[in-house]
Amino acid sequence: MEQHKHQEHKLSGAGLLISLGIIYGDIGTSPLYVFKSIIGDRLITEDLVLGGLSCVFWTLTLLTTIKYVIITLRADNKGEGGIFSLYSLVKNKAKWTIIPATIGGAALLADGIITPPFTVSAAIEGLAIRYPDISTLPIVLAILMAIFIIQQFGTNFIGKAFGPVMWVWFTMLAVLGSVHIAAHPEIIKSINPWYAYHILSEHPQSFAIVGGVFLCTTGAEALYSDLGHCGRANIRISWMYVKLCLMLNYWGQGVWLLSQTGHYLDGKVPFYSIMPEWFLFYGIAIATLAAIIASQALISGSFTLISEAVRLNLWPKVKINYPSLQKGQIYVPSINLILFLGCLAVLALFQTSEHMEHAYGLSITITMLMTTILVCVFLKKRHVSFYLIVLFAVVYFIVELTFLAGNLPRITHGGWFTVLLGSLLFVISWTWYQGRRIRNSQVNFVDLEKHAEILKDLSEDNSIPKFASQLVYLTNSHFKNEIEQSIIYSILQKQPKRADVYWFLHVSVTGEPYTSEYKVTHIEKGKIIRIDFRLGFRIAPAINVLFRKAVEDLVSAKEVDIVSRYTTMKKYGITGDFKFIVLEKDISDYSVFSLKDRLLMRFNNFLRRFSVPIDKGFGLDMSFVNTEKVPLAVNRRPNVSLTRMIDS
Repeated sequence: MEQHKHQEHKLSGAGLLISLGIIYGDIGTSPLYVFKSIIGDRLITEDLVLGGLSCVFWTLTLLTTIKYVIITLRADNKGEGGIFSLYSLVKNKAKWTIIPATIGGAALLADGIITPPFTVSAAIEGLAIRYPDISTLPIVLAILMAIFIIQQFGTNFIGKAFGPVMWVWFTMLAVLGSVHIAAHPEIIKSINPWYAYHILSEHPQSFAIVGGVFLCTTGAEALYSDLGHCGRANIRISWMYVKLCLMLNYWGQGVWLLSQTGHYLDGKVPFYSIMPEWFLFYGIAIATLAAIIASQALISGSFTLISEAVRLNLWPKVKINYPSLQKGQIYVPSINLILFLGCLAVLALFQTSEHMEHAYGLSITITMLMTTILVCVFLKKRHVSFYLIVLFAVVYFIVELTFLAGNLPRITHGGWFTVLLGSLLFVISWTWYQGRRIRNSQVNFVDLEKHAEILKDLSEDNSIPKFASQLVYLTNSHFKNEIEQSIIYSILQKQPKRADVYWFLHVSVTGEPYTSEYKVTHIEKGKIIRIDFRLGFRIAPAINVLFRKAVEDLVSAKEVDIVSRYTTMKKYGITGDFKFIVLEKDISDYSVFSLKDRLLMRFNNFLRRFSVPIDKGFGLDMSFVNTEKVPLAVNRRPNVSLTRMIDS
């Protein structure tokens, strides 16, 4: 079958521009709110300003540059990145990695709900400088509604403008900052890490300051998640420009803040305060466009995240659409609705960016911690020196746990929403994964070769009406000589199903993103055939299309004959009909499970009501599918004592 080859994204001007548009929306809009959060309601002092700048510089250096750009980008999965790509690389090394992967994925999805309203609000609220009585909430709501409505049509047509717009944004950041730095170049001395140490060790509210500082790197995870769209070289080079622009703007804000020493912010926004008055409307417009791009990037990233989670059995099967021909662009209606409702809840609860920032950052801190754990496993798998792995782990656990501690006090001021949201998403993901594991552990398998003779005889038994020319079942068995007992039950006992050929299809998800291959096993030549599909975790399981292609290959190689056996049809060489049988396994008796498993299965069954049916999930043609309900064969059955009574 056709292979999806990984194409290395070479360093180019176009690649750099695409990187600016796709990757840096979140981290690139951080100057809107970082110093507003660091200063808060605290008295502006030279120590606070220089210390905050030093913390920002070294956070961007340690976390974004060294951890993500230099180290984590090397953990590419055939050119793809992201926490689930990383999990796919290490899951065979340590089974427990499912835990940090699930936690990190849930936290990342929670961040995708909080980021759009926060970033757009922070940009639009600049209008209050000129119009103090304006209500920005309706404007933010209108922008978010437009963003979510447009998802179903695909964003390819506007995505081409993202790169140039973000280039204008970053250049604007650099110019605005440079103008102020030129007047007070001594501000650059804040690079000295002593200022960071001094403010964190001396200031009584150091942990609250740390929580504000962390906002400067919240988009770092996107550098890794979007590796497949841009390539390592383009990300690394573009980051050098982005970091310079960000720091120039932060230093410019620092110069303005030093001019306010001894005062409080009192509602002023450092980002907009460094703009000339005549430029304010232009600045707000560009900031709003950048915020929209940041929101779009988070939404698209959430779609990709869920599609990977579905393929890895970490999320219920949901409908996934492909609104354009652009590679990798997908639209998940259910997630789009969840994100939109979540954004509405954030707006209703917090209303302003000042209140939203308390809920922002906490979830992404957890994702970063989980990524650190998985990267350690990856480095071990790559046989990196044990001492280097320990050094990496110690440094980043200290840094990220410090940021987590700095964000924890925010729980009582709005961070509870992030915790609640992330916990709910984790419970859904974990329950789905565990429920599938429990179901699979209770399925009985039988030897397919021992049933080959009876299936062959059934195929030739003219006393039984033919059910289909080609009868196709999906099997979960990983072994070619095994089959579920429920499938044999369906063929032989529920209703004898005579067919010319019996096909058994198995789909396994590989740890690589774009694997697309199959293997054929002839159990009984011309009668019983098994096909094993190996699909990457980013390949849509369109089994109807893939199976047709495999059958065409087999017919061309004269390994199988699919011409109808009916006399008239055979005379004219007409292809026989194909019929898929999909088995839905029902649980009728929960008492055989432990209390924990019983609760898991109850909730899992509840989630299954909202998931896409198996046939739709595998992209089967509904006109050729029969769905049958069969009991889940449970291995552990209670001993039953039964005495027969005889009439005297």
